Amino acid sequence: MNKQNKQQVVSEMHEKLTKAKAVFLADFRGMTVGKATTLRNELRNAEVEYRVVKNTLLELACADTDAAVLIPYFKGPTAVAMTYSDPVAAAKVLAKYAKDQTAAFKLKGGVLSGKTITAADVQALSELPSREVLIAKMLGSMNAPATNFVGVLAAVPGSFVRALDAIRQQKQAN
Repeated sequence: MNKQNKQQVVSEMHEKLTKAKAVFLADFRGMTVGKATTLRNELRNAEVEYRVVKNTLLELACADTDAAVLIPYFKGPTAVAMTYSDPVAAAKVLAKYAKDQTAAFKLKGGVLSGKTITAADVQALSELPSREVLIAKMLGSMNAPATNFVGVLAAVPGSFVRALDAIRQQKQAN
């Protein structure tokens, strides 16, 4: 790779790292080609960009970005997974492969919203429900008091009608 190509890779990665909501690093040493291809396909389906870049180029690309805190993790073979939308979806796929003992894939850490996260944090992030599920739960929680209030308001006239009907039936029986 000549100097011009290296500069192009650095500038391209710098732009991507600046835009990314979350960046995850992994060691893929010993991973078979089949497993790596499957991982790439699953990450692509989760709208995650997965690349292998030389550590020196990645270190240069991280300058003046949130990912600069990841420089201590740039040892050994490093794969970079960047997501521009849902970090939980990316974490789920990566954690699944990190759990698989036959994949030889190890999470190193990452950065999420400017904060460094460890491999254990990525694992915990992967266990969260997706963004859509969390939004649905929140909306359900916000809607519950109004629904309960409407139920209480509807119960009062219903009780009154049932009481009047009981009185009517009692008078007809006499």
